[in-house]
Parts: sequence; C-alpha cells; structure tokens
Amino acid sequence: MAWLELLLAGFSTGGLDCGCGAGWVRGSWSGWLLRDALVDLVLGGRCAGCERPGTALCPACRAALAGSTPYRAWPEPVPAGLRPTTTTTEYGGIARSVILAHKEQARYALARPLGEALAMAVQTTLGPARAAWLCPVPSSRATVRRRGHDPLRRLTVVAAGRLRRSGYDVRVADALTVVRRPLDQAGLSAEGRAANLAGAFAARSRWAERLTGQPVLVVDDVLTTGSTLAEACRALASQGIPVLGCAVVAATRRRVGSGS
Repeated sequence: MAWLELLLAGFSTGGLDCGCGAGWVRGSWSGWLLRDALVDLVLGGRCAGCERPGTALCPACRAALAGSTPYRAWPEPVPAGLRPTTTTTEYGGIARSVILAHKEQARYALARPLGEALAMAVQTTLGPARAAWLCPVPSSRATVRRRGHDPLRRLTVVAAGRLRRSGYDVRVADALTVVRRPLDQAGLSAEGRAANLAGAFAARSRWAERLTGQPVLVVDDVLTTGSTLAEACRALASQGIPVLGCAVVAATRRRVGSGS
C-alpha cells in the first residue's frame, strides 16, 4: 500500500497532481472529500457511527443524528460568564463516534451531518430571530497542524451555509484567537479546567467594532464542564461584544437539560 500512502500524503501536504491537466488539487473541501472517497474505495468504508461496512455515515446513524431534538444544557457547576447553551444530543454513542472520527481521524465527509446538527442548535438558540454571527471556539495553531485541519471551523461553515439556505442571515466570525495554550484538560475537575483556560483566548481587535451591537453566538462541538465556552464568552465580552448564547453539537452526560 505504499502507493496509497504516497497518494494520501499529497492531500495532507496541500496538493495532489491528478495527472489530468488540471494541475494540483489543493486542500479544498472537494479535495478532502475526494480523499475520503478514495480511502473508502481502496480500504473499504465503514460507518463512523456504527462501524458497519459502507458509507462514511449510514442512513440509520445519519437519521439518528439529524432526528435529535435540541435542548438547553447547563453544566454543574455553571462556570462564571457562561451564556445559555443549546445542544442537539448527548455526547455518547453515535454522536461521540462521529465527532471523534471527524476531528481526530480527519474524515471530512462527516462535517456535513455534524454541521447540520450544529445548525439545529443554533436555530433553537436564536428562537424567532433570523440573524447572527457564529463565533467558533479557536484551536491553537499547533493543534490545527497536528490534526491537519480545523474541524470546528469546518462545522461552523457548514452550519452557517445550511441556515442561510433556510432564509437566515448567519455568518462566521473568526473573532477569537488562542493567546495562551492551556494544558491538556483530561482528568481536570471543573474548577481545574476553568483555571487552566483562564486568559487562554482573546478577541481580535478588528472584530470588536464590527460585532458591537450584533447578535453573536459562540459555537463548539462538545460541551463538557462549560469552561471553554465560558472563556470564549469572557474574551468577547472584554472587547464589548456581548454573547447572545452558545450552541454545540453534543453535551456530556453530566449535563442537566431544562427541556426542549
């Protein structure tokens, strides 16, 4: 399979000479989907949700993800500054497997069903409102390099596009940046996570004026203790950008829902 490794390396380094006169296929959405399709063709695809042979996400798992009813989720304890958060499902089972496959295994075809799930959470958070800026929680450059992509931003772009097609005026705001890389969060208590993330994010000054007085939602893939979202809300508020609420794809089992 040395030829396959060489072929996939072309995608991961930013391009692939397809030999058809079209030049190099860059690391675009279509290029990454082509990579996924190639892997499925050669190695045999498996559903990220249930591991059955077939497409990236089988119809049953796709329906389970799309059929979730968004609900309000709060961590216990609630970190200071966290805005009301809406999720579409519990972080476990199919949702957990699909999120991890997209994030850590770079299975780009999963961005669409996950982004559509995020769009449902955003829509519920907005209620009757029809416009908002979606601000994804930032990842450090080192993390993006390690993964080879920025999974959350991809989901946010998909969610915004899905909502625009439904008549919403929703756009992506890359208004946050990582200014201090926190330690690994694994194993930390809620208090430890909050302390670890304090001051980790900052709002980009060029976005401050643009977002002042605008409806802004912070989005992430998973809600755990709420410390990451709370830090994102704090960073935006420090530049005079109030956050309307937060939206995530999934929330861990320790979350307490207040109803649909």
